[in-house]
Amino acid sequence: MAVRASGQPVRVSQYRLSVAPEEWGRVAEEAAHVGLRWGGLWAEDRDARIELTVVLEQCGIYLMVRTRTTDLAPSVASHTAYYPAAGRFERRLTDLFGITFRGQADSRRWIRHLAWSENEFPLRKAYSLVGHDGAAVRPDSGYPFLEAQGAGVYEIPVGPIHAGIIEPGHFRFQAVGESILNLEVRLGYVHKGIEKTAEGRDPDGLARLAGRVSGDATVAHTWAACMAMERAAGIEVPVRALALRAILAERERISNHLGDIGSICGDVGFAFGQYQFGRLRERCLRLHAELFGHRLAMDTVVPGGVQPDLPTDGAHRLLEDGIELRQELEELNAILSENSSLQDRWCMTGILPTETARMLGVLGYVARASGVDFDLRRDVPYAPYDTLKVRVPIATVGDVAARVRVRQEEIDVALGLIDELVSVLPGGPCRVPWSVPASDAEGLGCVEGWRGEHLAYVRFGPDNTIARYYPRDPSVFNWQALEKLIIGNIVPDFPVCNKSLNGSYSGHDL
Repeated sequence: MAVRASGQPVRVSQYRLSVAPEEWGRVAEEAAHVGLRWGGLWAEDRDARIELTVVLEQCGIYLMVRTRTTDLAPSVASHTAYYPAAGRFERRLTDLFGITFRGQADSRRWIRHLAWSENEFPLRKAYSLVGHDGAAVRPDSGYPFLEAQGAGVYEIPVGPIHAGIIEPGHFRFQAVGESILNLEVRLGYVHKGIEKTAEGRDPDGLARLAGRVSGDATVAHTWAACMAMERAAGIEVPVRALALRAILAERERISNHLGDIGSICGDVGFAFGQYQFGRLRERCLRLHAELFGHRLAMDTVVPGGVQPDLPTDGAHRLLEDGIELRQELEELNAILSENSSLQDRWCMTGILPTETARMLGVLGYVARASGVDFDLRRDVPYAPYDTLKVRVPIATVGDVAARVRVRQEEIDVALGLIDELVSVLPGGPCRVPWSVPASDAEGLGCVEGWRGEHLAYVRFGPDNTIARYYPRDPSVFNWQALEKLIIGNIVPDFPVCNKSLNGSYSGHDL
């Protein structure tokens, strides 16, 4: 049993409902009417049919609604009239499965652009994993970006290749003077074929793949995938392993927030803050490598538990590191809050109103900085969070300063959770043997990563192989918020607005 912020009890449940194709649009209408949150959409090529699944959530109940339509000319009603964020999910499935979504206003290609012809659908079973082996992908060109007309209006194209180590993404601005009238984000340049590559893997192989959906959220993605597989197989994970998974997830949260706060400082010219927070992040990553064998804790979460176990002195080192980090952050956070020129660049910059955040289904610290009070660890708790009291920092202004403040407080919360977990770390095994699930067994994993809610859907085929894997990164929703929060800001503030959100390109471009 869990408790919502309202004090009402929550029972964590997952249900499945099948509907006829002609009822697909009504599903969205009814769900929106009763206030269900739209959480993701995927499809699968099955038995000469295309099966679509949408996941909806309210008060800890996850509902997977499905329909099946012909694979010759699959067509259903669009959900965008009721859930605007569904648009890019639907465009993606049009590219990968050839599904027509009636009523979808935007039919432009979205994934990987010119890699496939209009009659090729890479996630159909008949399509080869290697695609056009050895063939070069045509250069991307001719995409019909939205335009703005008027005296003094000009365009600024940025990307997809950037000066730095970030992944590719294109940002097309329309501006007058320095004021931004419109921004359109185009992604999909690093489509990796994750879903196709997952087919036929064993559970260990899928876990390794999940950890590479987005490297900075490797723990969250792998935990969600393992949770989905474990639910499908009926595996009960040892309590020690669950505690270690939570420690890893909270450490991932801390290290990423530290790095991003430093980068947000750097984007407004405050080099001191960038250096200091970058130094603290590096210290976190080095401790990860020493305790778990990898700087990003990659491949530590495995089906049935974790590996390796925490070293003998690991608990003491985690507690000591938390003490030292708190001391440094107390001083650094005070410097940030008292720096008037820094706060002048952050306050009232890149405001995302609460209504817009809810409309787009924004997740994680971006949503919480805009007053959307939702966190799986508290509201839909899974072990070991179901035994912990999780404080959820909330702000209402929705600007860059609010997103920084929420991140600062989330670091403090994470340190407290780690202290509690380490202090009462249970003994016992870190992993249990795998139990082969039945063919067609399926599971949905839901984990609160550092960017927000991660979902993973897994269906098994015969002989312990993966038939379908779909990971949904919170960035798929959060990227759309960038286009809204930047309007009316000046062009020089785009970098700091972008970094305060920090969507994952890789997590989006499966």
